[in-house]
Amino acid sequence: MPKKTKAVAVPMALRDACIVAAREVIAERGIENLSLRDVARKLKVSHQAPYRHYPSRDHLLAEVMRRCFNEFAEHLDARIHVDEPRDDLAGLGRQYLSFARERPLEYRLMFSTPWPQSAEHPALVRDAVHAFDILRQVLRRMHGASADQRELVELDALFIWSSMHGLAGVMNGNCIDKLDLGATVLATASAHMMDMVSAALAARR
Repeated sequence: MPKKTKAVAVPMALRDACIVAAREVIAERGIENLSLRDVARKLKVSHQAPYRHYPSRDHLLAEVMRRCFNEFAEHLDARIHVDEPRDDLAGLGRQYLSFARERPLEYRLMFSTPWPQSAEHPALVRDAVHAFDILRQVLRRMHGASADQRELVELDALFIWSSMHGLAGVMNGNCIDKLDLGATVLATASAHMMDMVSAALAARR
């Protein structure tokens, strides 16, 4: 009878392991304390090992942020897609707010962290733009994709994005539980925000 071979766990590639370790360092000690040395120490590898993939702390941080935007875009795309643009927009808003609520570290890294020099990290810019384009695509379905509607799409996108960002910041903030808000208010805040956004867009018609 042939002897069974024991499965051997394949270690995570160093490039990806550095990303995981970097997120852990940021979660434990804050973005200001992220360094390649601390990442190496957490991974129990030589201090020089992370430099094989990341020439500097900024390169590592840019990749961490890029992956956050990529995960954010995947979360937005995971909504239930519907044909009616306004309903699709509402679903997109709910996905935005749920990501901010469920992934506060990643959300802070995307929107509350000073960016490394963008010219040196085009992949970060590309994936951030891609996440924003998901919203623009829905608005193009609503307004049309003609050149004369482009400015309206951009303005509405900024209005919606900033509204979602504002509510996400409040809901994730330190003072929300000090405002004596009822449980129903907190539970329905996201839906109410989407209703108000929809009303604002409809009022212009």
